[in-house]
Amino acid sequence: MPSYLSPGVYVEEVESGSRPIEGVGTSVAAFIGFAQKGPFNEPTLITNWTQFTTVFGDFVEGTYLASSVHGYFSNGGGICYVIRIGEPEGERDETGAGTAREFAAGPTARLGPYAVKMLPGVTGEITVEVADPEGEDPPQDVFTLIVKRDGVVAETYPSVTTKRSKDNVATQVRARSQLIRLEESGKGAAPARPEAQSVTLLAAPGTGPGAGAVAVPDTLSADAYVGDPDRRTGFGGLEAVEEVTMVAAPDLMSAFQRGALDLETVLSVQRGLITHCEAMGDRIAILDPPPGLSPRQIKTWREETAGFDSKYATLYYPWIKVFDPAVGRDAFVPPSGHVAGVWARNDETRGVHKAPANEVLRGAVGLQTQITKGEHDLLNPIGLNCIRAFPGRGIRVWGARTLADDTSWRYLNVRRLFNYLEESILAGTQWVVFEPNDDALWARIRRTISAFLVNEWRKGALFGLTPDEAFYVKCDRETNPPESIEAGQVICEVGVAPVKPAEFVVFRLAQLSAGSGGIDE
Repeated sequence: MPSYLSPGVYVEEVESGSRPIEGVGTSVAAFIGFAQKGPFNEPTLITNWTQFTTVFGDFVEGTYLASSVHGYFSNGGGICYVIRIGEPEGERDETGAGTAREFAAGPTARLGPYAVKMLPGVTGEITVEVADPEGEDPPQDVFTLIVKRDGVVAETYPSVTTKRSKDNVATQVRARSQLIRLEESGKGAAPARPEAQSVTLLAAPGTGPGAGAVAVPDTLSADAYVGDPDRRTGFGGLEAVEEVTMVAAPDLMSAFQRGALDLETVLSVQRGLITHCEAMGDRIAILDPPPGLSPRQIKTWREETAGFDSKYATLYYPWIKVFDPAVGRDAFVPPSGHVAGVWARNDETRGVHKAPANEVLRGAVGLQTQITKGEHDLLNPIGLNCIRAFPGRGIRVWGARTLADDTSWRYLNVRRLFNYLEESILAGTQWVVFEPNDDALWARIRRTISAFLVNEWRKGALFGLTPDEAFYVKCDRETNPPESIEAGQVICEVGVAPVKPAEFVVFRLAQLSAGSGGIDE
């Protein structure tokens, strides 16, 4: 108490009886994948698409990180964290995840069945020539590949072929070339030998190490994604970022398509992502299915292969078609990035308690699979959130379920609402620590939490005609017996009634006969 030594009027500032709780953010995404440039294994805050291109580069053919982040922002996303995985050429991480090679997304030319791409850091004029092999009566499918730099022969590959063997030209170039990379268009039977010809590539101005390139390891392990919390890599790097509420790994599927990951490793990574979200308890995993699966195939994959059971994970199907500037045409991409943007937009316009469904997927111009009503009837009960096209209404997210078997956590908005309430109460009651543990403190806790929940009820987040029906807060001598007080604990019980989505809307129509009195005059 202050000392008053002379007569007069004094003003004192005192704390009010309760401290308001502010709601935490609910729409911060994290994306993990491959990029043209930028820091490796470091969660980087990105607030808009321009910033992403400045830090991580532009669209790259065959990868999905840039497309997903672009879809996130175009659908209403505000901020996100991006983690670029992989490692510079020739390096190997401590997990032994394989060696990455950077290949150019810029200078490209066509050489028969192959796309010739200049490696990053290579400058000048590169000429690639197909010539006949030396010797008498060579096999018809054998040829010589000559690579020149500024007119001087730099690399020669004699007696190579397009067949699947150790002499395959693409394999030999991948193993030895310091200048180019050959990529075969399509898979299946070995292509025909290219005709004798030459193509020239010229490095664009400003092309240098890491510029216009994307690091994609030839082989990957699950550890490259899961990472290490101590080294802040992969999912482990996100443990220190408390703001994240949703996590996606869209390039998991690009690695699968390239053959850097097999299906079992893909499932292992997805399990690792779910485990990360469950351990953190404040974020949801947005999973992507493998591409090109029919409704019955995805049902089998969901039930027999990917038997996930988690209230912290969701799965959306099918892939969506968007314009891909990297190839100048429409391409199919996994839906996770666009869906994350829909979540953010829904939170901003309606609130986290509203199921993020029946929302238009901006940027999507088509679907990889058109789902019928009957097929949807098979997929919705097993937790597959379908994306459907409706005549005159566009392409919409048409599901809002988690992958939990527990019906209490069936709906995505219920899980996200609880994450929001828990984190808000946790952050807004830190002042309680080390306060005198008595009736006065318990009363202040009740008032603080009750005031917060009343506001949420008024927003429509809680079910009930009155606050008493919507929630209760109990913190008194019953929840805090002498034993817990001696242990230094304050125990407060909070119960809430979340709103559930109107997933099945039923109108019952009856036919009334004339004069039956069923219609009031």
